[in-house]
Amino acid sequence: MKREVHCVIMGGGRGTRLYPLTKLRCKPAVPLAGKYRLVDIPISNCINSGFNKIYLLSQFNTASLHRHVQDAYRFDRFGRGFVEILSAEQTEFGDDWYQGTADAVRRNIVHFHAEPDDLFVILSGDQLYRMDFSKMIDEHLYRKAEVTVAAKPVPLSDAYGLGLLSLGEDAKISEFVEKPTDLKVISSLVPQELKSDGVIEDRVLASMGIYVFNAQTMFDALAGDSKDFGKEIIPSLVEQKDIRCHIFDDYWEDIGTVKAFFDANLQLTEPVPSFNFYDEEFPIYNYPDILPTAKLTDCNMDQTTVASGCMIGRSIFSRCMLGVRSMVGDSCKFENVVMMGADYFESKDEFDLPSSISELPEIGVGNNSVIKNTIIDKNARIGSDVFLSPDGLQEGWADDFKGVYARDGILVVVKNGVVPSGTKIGN
Repeated sequence: MKREVHCVIMGGGRGTRLYPLTKLRCKPAVPLAGKYRLVDIPISNCINSGFNKIYLLSQFNTASLHRHVQDAYRFDRFGRGFVEILSAEQTEFGDDWYQGTADAVRRNIVHFHAEPDDLFVILSGDQLYRMDFSKMIDEHLYRKAEVTVAAKPVPLSDAYGLGLLSLGEDAKISEFVEKPTDLKVISSLVPQELKSDGVIEDRVLASMGIYVFNAQTMFDALAGDSKDFGKEIIPSLVEQKDIRCHIFDDYWEDIGTVKAFFDANLQLTEPVPSFNFYDEEFPIYNYPDILPTAKLTDCNMDQTTVASGCMIGRSIFSRCMLGVRSMVGDSCKFENVVMMGADYFESKDEFDLPSSISELPEIGVGNNSVIKNTIIDKNARIGSDVFLSPDGLQEGWADDFKGVYARDGILVVVKNGVVPSGTKIGN
């Protein structure tokens, strides 16, 4: 029997934990690793797994996401593949926002044109990992499961805030607990094979938010008013359906917070990063790169990645990620910096500045600036003789006028932010 596989990527809600990176864009559109977007990860995993019918559900600040997807994913008409964005819309049945992941899928069932024997792969749009979904689907079909949940073994210390599960025979899920906070409950879910060996601490199986559903099973589960897969749908099916687990024990990072985003980017600068963007057999796709090569002028770089289109002056960089079209002047010092770059090359001849803002810095970072533990979002303008560091700032500190925020122990200069020359922030 021929089954169609429909891949559905959840674009997320407001992205409050990633704010202010989500101030002007939705979570899947947040830039990653110098030249990608978060959404490129699940889309690439789908394509590399052999599945090209991909739906992306989103509702907040979708303009940049639309532009990126339209530029990056153009399938030929013979393959019949597509990446289709389905945003929340007003209909005769309702005019409010998606109320959760399950609610978002429910409202779009009419657009999937799926048959009862088809399969659905439900994915998150804010994770960094490389996974062949065809193996998970083969396992799902071999076991004759109705639902399969991908799970990763994680240490007890990292288990808070995750959906945890325990298994019976043949990987059948016997218990699913969504985001427990009681250590006794978490410890009770540790399987014998994941007990501490004296080197690695006890581990539990955590849901990755990746599910394979038989189409009819999903239709039935969404017939009620459940709003979320992890909180409601999956726990309710444990006793009712044949629900199995697919174990994935490789690199996986949930990019749900500013710190997680910051750490995930900087680990890519390691000599041997945990996630490899250089795998030609399982590539991460992106828009066609027609930018010129990067230009570096007598600079000192240690553990730093530089994307195309950058122009870097005589400066010092330690553990930095410099995105496309990053502009940095002379005598600067960067330490633990994620710089997203710019959407365009700027020319002073393109516009006349009013006299009141004649000192507006150029896009990028001016001369003699020192920046530490900071995320510089796209098109930010940071002048000369600027010092930026989160040290000494309270969590939640913000300068809305300049567009600078302290989040998770990291300083963030927002997209289009303007930091005048001579500004000193942090110790």
